[in-house]
Amino acid sequence: MNMNRRHFILKSLTATLALPALPSLLAEVAQGNPSLQLATKGAGVGARRFVAIGNLLGYQVKHLFPATTGAAYEETTLLKPVADCRKLMTVYRGLDHGLKGGHFAVHSFLSGVLNSEAQGRPGGNVTIDQFMADEIGHQTRFPSLTVGSESGIHGGCQIAWTKASVRVPPISGPAELFDRLFVNDSPERLAHRGEENRLEASILDSGLAEANQLSRQVNREDKDKLDEFFTSIRDVEKRLELRKRWASLPKPEAPFERPTNKNRVEDMPMLYELMALALQTDSTRIATLEIGGDFLPQNLGIDKSYHSMSHHGNDEATIKNLIVLELYQIEQFGKFVTRLSKINDGDRTLLDSTSVLFGSGIGDANTHRNNDLPILLAGGGYRHGEFKSLPATGPNKVPLCNLYVDIAQRMGVETESFGNSTGRFGLV
Repeated sequence: MNMNRRHFILKSLTATLALPALPSLLAEVAQGNPSLQLATKGAGVGARRFVAIGNLLGYQVKHLFPATTGAAYEETTLLKPVADCRKLMTVYRGLDHGLKGGHFAVHSFLSGVLNSEAQGRPGGNVTIDQFMADEIGHQTRFPSLTVGSESGIHGGCQIAWTKASVRVPPISGPAELFDRLFVNDSPERLAHRGEENRLEASILDSGLAEANQLSRQVNREDKDKLDEFFTSIRDVEKRLELRKRWASLPKPEAPFERPTNKNRVEDMPMLYELMALALQTDSTRIATLEIGGDFLPQNLGIDKSYHSMSHHGNDEATIKNLIVLELYQIEQFGKFVTRLSKINDGDRTLLDSTSVLFGSGIGDANTHRNNDLPILLAGGGYRHGEFKSLPATGPNKVPLCNLYVDIAQRMGVETESFGNSTGRFGLV
């Protein structure tokens, strides 16, 4: 078997094991009954959490950004739905990744790196959610949850990427997310998963044995490639072990009946509610939601294509329709923030424990511009209540990834850099 074939098998296996559909789970299970722990004082009390919501087609920033900085910023059209929680969040202008590519750079929202430029780069175009999940995701049943659509102009949710530059397939609706969180596997499914684990372990053993044999025959350059192979093998082995340890542990009891999938517009409140429950039950501490693809204007009474409307050409009627869509999205984000602020997490709220990022990887879909991104940050223990406008260019320009470094450090991930960061964005 040549090196290219070997790399393909490993990459395929790694990608398969990394999917949210397969539980990658806790290395050391808490003493006692986990379900009892969830039912009483709550699991993961005080732990840091992170949620990111990304829109595929951006927002009308002229109707979003205020003119006045500081705490006295005016209430713009698109900020009206979050007026009641303005003290719980900060609006940022001037944060971006310095990239170009229009729709084909939107996937860099949480990474700062284009997938087309990720090859050979340490960490590829890994997104901040997956970067943190690799470090601390073993503490929960699901290292992360990715929610989105498998349809749209990109042919599938693009918000989350692994360090192997593999797109994380999304959980596509509330019914599937509910099943993931609350429905236990049948004995037959558990037996099947056990067989899958044994087969994958056998494949890993074979690959490891062959790599060990090759390591005594190759030159330094190929030895470096083999070292990467060994690292990937160990990562997959760890995921297998975590998955086996969680398989027999019961999930939390469902608080309501299984929801049905309707459409992205009507489903959005339930998706947010299920994400809140995932955090509250400590099923995960990291989640993402991408809006787009199957978010259809027709479900809000607008018989137009979302993508075509985003190229509005400054037509006032089209912009008015876009604002209807965006107001609804921002309203649901505001309700999610408020919901987290009313859930107790020890001596604080779940919002205090959760950094919630809301925005897009495109600043203006009409002109395919990826700078000056719309960014809202809520919770996380930060001091909020302001509009902050940062330098758009020049030596004082702050990359969005600097904010991600700060979030990661607050999550307990020891890193000084991420993506195209130049340091840590010091916030209070």
